[in-house]
Amino acid sequence: MSTVDKQRESLELLQGTLEVLILRSLQAASNHAYGISQFLEHQSEYEFLVDNGSLYPALQRLLQRRWITSQWKKSPNGRRAKYYRLTPLGRTQLVAAKSKWLRFVDAMSRILAPEG
Repeated sequence: MSTVDKQRESLELLQGTLEVLILRSLQAASNHAYGISQFLEHQSEYEFLVDNGSLYPALQRLLQRRWITSQWKKSPNGRRAKYYRLTPLGRTQLVAAKSKWLRFVDAMSRILAPEG
């Protein structure tokens, strides 16, 4: 399957989901936008392909809500990059959002389960 076909077939994110996934990606350590994108693609086994047109606006929304903060640093390849990290408020939001999503997934599974 070509890359273009794979992108067409990959799962679309529900609106608002990307913010939760970004928070999760920053749970262990700070990261730059490209690293966040790579984390999400890898962890989803390449089902979620996050483009910059979605990622950067989501990062801006999270900064405005004060769920993340940013700082310019040098990346491993020596370039200057903006690194994002969770704030205490962001950690609290992640816990609440994770609980909500797990309930959502459980409810969807019950509805979509074969009748028997």
